[in-house]
Amino acid sequence: MSARLSNARRFVVKVGSSLVTNRGEGLDVAAMANWVAQIATLRAAGKEVVLVSSGAIAEGMQRLGWRKRPGAMHELQAAAAVGQMGLVQAYESCFRDHGIRTAQVLLTHADLADRQRYLNARSTLRTLIALGVVPVINENDTVVTDEIRGDNDTLASLVANLIEADVLVILTDQQGLYTADPRKDPAATLVHEARAGEPQLESMAGGAGSLIGRGGMLTKVLAAKGAARSGAHTVIASGHEADVLVRLGRGEATGTLLHADTAPLAARKTWLAAHVQVTGRLVLDAGAVRALAAGGKSLLPIGVKAVEGEFDRGAVVACVAPDGREIARGLVNYSAAESRRILGKPSGEIETILGYVDEPELIHRDNLVLL
Repeated sequence: MSARLSNARRFVVKVGSSLVTNRGEGLDVAAMANWVAQIATLRAAGKEVVLVSSGAIAEGMQRLGWRKRPGAMHELQAAAAVGQMGLVQAYESCFRDHGIRTAQVLLTHADLADRQRYLNARSTLRTLIALGVVPVINENDTVVTDEIRGDNDTLASLVANLIEADVLVILTDQQGLYTADPRKDPAATLVHEARAGEPQLESMAGGAGSLIGRGGMLTKVLAAKGAARSGAHTVIASGHEADVLVRLGRGEATGTLLHADTAPLAARKTWLAAHVQVTGRLVLDAGAVRALAAGGKSLLPIGVKAVEGEFDRGAVVACVAPDGREIARGLVNYSAAESRRILGKPSGEIETILGYVDEPELIHRDNLVLL
């Protein structure tokens, strides 16, 4: 476990409802402050951290005086809207004590399934991280339906994919994944390490969540499987462990490590290389071909001679040499119409031409794979 965690630079930390809300009795601000202090320590050690936190519905229930989680969707969404206020206020106050700026980000699964919104969210989160801001992410429970029945485990996995995290840490009220439910089987033992996605892990993880949260161990195992697709390792650990995040950042063994077999960037590029539905082509000049092939550079508009086909921002497009050979493919930052307007131009002119600039590159090197 040591090297995989101690060498990791970018962490996604997910905290569940039962930890944030003191088992439903309002927000446990002292516990939240403790995790924030640990995140501050990780940042001081050079780690980048994105926080995914549940708790809005549970906090809303407390504010509204509801002792039992409602079943009606409109009541759950109303509770989320009320509770989100308190949740964000508490985190903002805790981080401010450490001189750390925060940003509230509300996402849905649909946001990350749509390629344009995916790239928009990715650009925003990358910018926040570069600015030294800690994004505090929650499900946009006021507008979603199916997702509201989960406990942000899947969302945390998607965020890990989105920002190419090295490690996803899922904090829960259990020590980790056991071979069976320890509440029912006294012979159950803790799984210290396994490969994410192994089929037997799902059978070990059967069972529901708490009365406040709805994410059982199975959702965490599936989240680890999803995070591994982009190369992120997952640790499932107890949020009640002293200095759990700091210790994990140092590489100490605690909880369950579900490791990925592929490095994040390699996994992302494998996906791009296997993507068969390219929706357009960018014809490059010889200089751009050399820059991509030999220098590992991003594709800039100035190196593009022609744009073929129609596509939206976020589409997978082919990059072809002047003789028509496909040399690379990647996720494009501008639509076909916008690309035609800026092709052959320096990146510094994008804003003047389009009236805005999303990225200086047409395709960033992290979103581009050579063929």
